[in-house]
Amino acid sequence: MILDKINAPNDIKRLSKEELKTLPKEIRKFLIEHLSVTGGHLASNLGAVELTMALHMVMDFPKDKLIWDVSHQCYTHKILTGRKDGFDELRKYGGMSGFSNPRESNCDVFGAGHASTSLSAGLGMAMARQIKGEDYKVVSVIGDGSLTGGLALEALNNAASLKSNFTIILNDNKMSISPNVGGMSMQLANLRTSRGYTDLKDDITQSLEKIPVYGDKIVAHIRRTKNGMKQLVIPGMLFEQIGIMYLGPVDGHDVDAMVRVIRRALKFKGPVMVHVVTKKGKGFAPAENHPSRFHGTSPYDLATGIPKKRTLPGYTDIFSTVMKKMGARDKKVVAITAAMEGGTGLRRFHIAYPDRFFDVGIAEEHAVTFAAGLATQGLKPVFAVYSTFLQRAYDEVIHDVCIQNLPVVFAIDRAGIVGQDGVTHQGVFDISFLLTMPNMTIMAPKNKWELSDMVKYALTMNSPVAIRYPKGDAYDGLEDFRAPIKKGTSEEIYEGEEILLYAFGSMVKTAEKVREILLERGINATLTNARFAAPLDRHYLLDAKKYKLIVTMEENVLSGGFGEHVTEFMHQSKFEGDVMNVALPNEFIQHGSRDVLLKVLGMDAQSIADRIVRSYKKII
Repeated sequence: MILDKINAPNDIKRLSKEELKTLPKEIRKFLIEHLSVTGGHLASNLGAVELTMALHMVMDFPKDKLIWDVSHQCYTHKILTGRKDGFDELRKYGGMSGFSNPRESNCDVFGAGHASTSLSAGLGMAMARQIKGEDYKVVSVIGDGSLTGGLALEALNNAASLKSNFTIILNDNKMSISPNVGGMSMQLANLRTSRGYTDLKDDITQSLEKIPVYGDKIVAHIRRTKNGMKQLVIPGMLFEQIGIMYLGPVDGHDVDAMVRVIRRALKFKGPVMVHVVTKKGKGFAPAENHPSRFHGTSPYDLATGIPKKRTLPGYTDIFSTVMKKMGARDKKVVAITAAMEGGTGLRRFHIAYPDRFFDVGIAEEHAVTFAAGLATQGLKPVFAVYSTFLQRAYDEVIHDVCIQNLPVVFAIDRAGIVGQDGVTHQGVFDISFLLTMPNMTIMAPKNKWELSDMVKYALTMNSPVAIRYPKGDAYDGLEDFRAPIKKGTSEEIYEGEEILLYAFGSMVKTAEKVREILLERGINATLTNARFAAPLDRHYLLDAKKYKLIVTMEENVLSGGFGEHVTEFMHQSKFEGDVMNVALPNEFIQHGSRDVLLKVLGMDAQSIADRIVRSYKKII
């Protein structure tokens, strides 16, 4: 196998032309087979094979700096930098990350997991190189979807100030390019980037500007005429207007063509954008036909692409169902997503009520303020967003929603440990940062029925509401416990003595198991579903002063979380007993399966029960 010859960075440069022609097929076969076992981001990586090869043929690693946006498409980069053996443990606890990771390899220069970051990071590196007088290439890869993010546009606006080369690869895997437009633009790109053309253009400009009175006017007229002509034939004129040279589009599956264009781009002094057109899922029919399904996939059957493990309905599915129902009942209900229609469960709402569904692209900040605008006019906006991505709109939630006390509902999916995607995607900070915001109501359901009830209740409120729920199967236990939702009111499930298990959201299921373990040890604890992190159920907590030990449980970092707020309230209330906070450590949590991570972090039922018993023995 040709892949056997690639064991270290830059080994690809030693391959023959015939070997280079065969390599893409071997890489795709390798990825398809390995990800069928481990799961991972398949479609995006299959689409970026030749692009990655071309970059590795013109760059020198680790000297040169390659920055991947989101970085979920960097699997081929990992292979070409000598990490193919790590794919057996891809995204497993202690194994190789599914994203770029500088701690994993010095060929990964920037860690990522969120969109629209590569241009700002790359521009920073290019500017640092310019200031320090060093010599290395800087290339940022960004997808057409990520280019909708405000951060990317801010970087493009700032890039024109750079006097040295900064190459941007626009990986366009959605848009179809007309052959005529593409051919014309490539011919013009060849002309404009040739040394002769550049030198001639500079010489003519300098000579004309020396002519008294009329020189400047002639130059200005020529520039206006030239720009007008280019607008007719060059699709990248938008970029050139802000000072970024545009090259392309080029076939993203033609290695030789990309090598030629990228080499020309790297010679230019200043920022250059190379427009590359690729096909997501290329080489695997199921992924080509359904790229969104194979964006982040679980293990699948090699022949059919069908997931190996059948799952129960998840919280996202429950949310999807109730949103469609609420859309039918109330025409004021509108739904918003930031390029995550399928992931957040809004596809059914979109199909049923297209005029009330809005996909704003990868623009969480805009989504929040847009929702606020809708709310001012009497509509009931629901912004469905992953916990990790809501972090990007922190200021807008405070400034545009909470200060004005507007009725925007935040449906926060993937809250808590998400598992294999790791440190950039763990939704473990939302309780803490939302608790800092006046006017914000924060809820979390114990099971699938309570999620439905909470969404319905949130849409009756006239103030901001956040409902957080985890990734994975929706809990279908405790069906008989369905007390009506009342603001700031807990739900006592089982009554016991001396110990109160005060659990929030997903931790109610765990608390059930903890209570069973404690019963086996002769300890009968009360189990209560907190329901609300804000406002706290102060009346219930005052009554809870009768317990010797209150155990708060949440799937969020300890710092600033639900448990710390309960502890502070009990301290102010002169509680004489102890409060134990069961929460995630104040650290960034790496990748691994959810069950493994919870056990490692001491958040599984057995670990929690053991900790409670130790504390209880000290009290009595």
